[in-house]
Amino acid sequence: MKIAILLPYKENFSPDYPGAVSIFIESVTKLSKFRDDILVYGNTDYKSRYKINYINIPLKKKFLSSQSDNYIKKFIELRKPSDIIEVHNRPFYINSLKSLNTKLVLYFHNDPLSMNGSKKINERLNLLNICSKIIFNSEWSKKRFLKNLTKFYEKSTKLHVIHQSINRQKVDLNKKEKLITFVGKLNNAKGYDLFANAINRILDKYKDWKALVVGDEAREKILAKHKNLEVLGFQNHKKVLNIYKKTSIAVVCSRWEEPFGRTSLEAASRGCAVIISNKGGLPETITNGVIIRKLNKNNVYKSIDNLIKQKSYRKNIQFLSLKNFYLTNSFISNKIDLYRLAILKSKSINKFSFDKLKILHVTNFNERHNGRLFYNTGRRINNGFIRLNHSTLEFSDRDIVSYYRKINDINGSKKLNSKLIEVISNYVPDLLVLGHADLINIDTLKLIKNTYPDIKIVQWFLDRMDSEWAVNKKRFLSKIKYVDASFCTSDPKTLNFSKKNKIFYIPNPVDLSLEKLKNYQNKSFNNDVFFAMSHGVHRGILKKGKYDKREKLIDKLMKKIPNIRFDLHGMKSNQPIWADSYINAISQSKIGLNLSQGKPVKYYSSDRFAQLMGNGLLVMVDQKTKLNNFFTDKEIVFYKNINDLSKKIVKYSNDHKLRNKIAKRGRDKYFKFFNSTIVAKFIINKAFDIKKDKFYWDID
Repeated sequence: MKIAILLPYKENFSPDYPGAVSIFIESVTKLSKFRDDILVYGNTDYKSRYKINYINIPLKKKFLSSQSDNYIKKFIELRKPSDIIEVHNRPFYINSLKSLNTKLVLYFHNDPLSMNGSKKINERLNLLNICSKIIFNSEWSKKRFLKNLTKFYEKSTKLHVIHQSINRQKVDLNKKEKLITFVGKLNNAKGYDLFANAINRILDKYKDWKALVVGDEAREKILAKHKNLEVLGFQNHKKVLNIYKKTSIAVVCSRWEEPFGRTSLEAASRGCAVIISNKGGLPETITNGVIIRKLNKNNVYKSIDNLIKQKSYRKNIQFLSLKNFYLTNSFISNKIDLYRLAILKSKSINKFSFDKLKILHVTNFNERHNGRLFYNTGRRINNGFIRLNHSTLEFSDRDIVSYYRKINDINGSKKLNSKLIEVISNYVPDLLVLGHADLINIDTLKLIKNTYPDIKIVQWFLDRMDSEWAVNKKRFLSKIKYVDASFCTSDPKTLNFSKKNKIFYIPNPVDLSLEKLKNYQNKSFNNDVFFAMSHGVHRGILKKGKYDKREKLIDKLMKKIPNIRFDLHGMKSNQPIWADSYINAISQSKIGLNLSQGKPVKYYSSDRFAQLMGNGLLVMVDQKTKLNNFFTDKEIVFYKNINDLSKKIVKYSNDHKLRNKIAKRGRDKYFKFFNSTIVAKFIINKAFDIKKDKFYWDID
């Protein structure tokens, strides 16, 4: 992995006069597992540099041209090939870098709404679209970035908070001096005027206490004079840390909303009792300390006074500051390396358990049909997810479309897509599963994939996709660009899909809660052969003038074997049957004929196959389906043609013992290898590229 870090223009990457960005980068880079493959790019006049791989970008002033623009252009010219470019604190650099063939990461060290390139909503949306990750130095900064953006973006897995860091140092708290310290710009924004007023009163009251002030400010003159107070001016970073080692009380009373606040972080790491204002990200810099909720000179004074008077209280805060300090360089460096790995390996930065996924299942759960279509494959797969102990949220797309149609949204797709986006923002699934979800727009999937790149998206599809049903193949492929894996009930190889697409065969699953019959145990039947077609699934009744080629085969079959009792539905004026009526009907037949539309396609069958097998009928299937790759003639009866089929129907209708034996074996095998839990697990494994399990049908 090659990583380029681009500093802000004129950021001094030097121990002589470092800014917070340089201190942060040096601290975590030297501990990174990728240290030798990291190159820092910057522009600085200081010759003394950190011992990190660094390339200086020299620039000459050009009349009427932007030095920042020149800086970026020069970086693009000089940069060596890299997998990731990490841009620090300059959001407007991103647009100039987006054409490069590399992943972009943006770090915010300041308020995003105060920076060129991220002030406006469309600018922040643009950054979300371009960047692989956006890193904030505090939760406060992240909230600022999200201001006025819709809720959908709040939990985007592109957005991460990675605080600044420093190594905790062991300090003998008993050797702490009676010293109060203020470090920072000596201006009103930093609250120095409040400190100056309070410290004079404190030092007058406590003669044995002293104060140190580190910092300067050319634009403001706020004087703090006392015989026990010393203003040191600017000091190098190492000296500041040594001052904190002996400091008892550190005061960081900023008026402005500090995005993070490094001074309070450093004070806490050296065992100071830290007083902070409740501004910006300051509360995130300490684990234990004093937070001034209402900032004024009297409350600054009272906070210092209280810590001096209550020695045990002060000592306890000092002890807890050291004990609970966790923002160490190694901790933060590891967090950074984790997201780098996540970017390049396309794996989530979150260490969720695959035993506890959140799954959003988008398919037709048929609520509007009042239970008539309850027995469907979507329900079976959903049950499988639940049995695997995953949190599974059902999203019934067709019901939503039906309920929300309006004049300006005739098919309800606008509401459907906006509702899905809202559900994603609230639930934030690990896996989004689409089943025949045709009205989910490509733009919606693109938005989800771009904003929540850690969400895996898969689709399953049950309908035929051979040449006679080319429109189905088009439906299936329309989403292929935005899904991590696709599943169909035909052998993908027979459908001439591109090898670059991850498309897998799945069998129609059975489910213990739905397929409850064991017909092979019955001793008497009203019928010999059951066959049903499901014309008009959503109407629930036959459509006038509708004809299916399978009717011709059934007519021929009935003429060949006139003494066989056929129970036919969805044809010959017999209405199709559903739900419990369907279960009652098949319970009265010995044999189930699994006959699909069109020519046989390898492995293809409607979910009728699972229903017949799962309920213990003797099932007859055309051998051209190649399902004999999974089943033997001891589990299913395969036929070659109509003559063979008619003979076998007669034979097995009369041979009760053999018929029941085959039917039982077939049901047992189907439940063992093709149940809904196993199919659901297969979908999850392929989505997340888990290879530890073997599946009976995954023979390639």
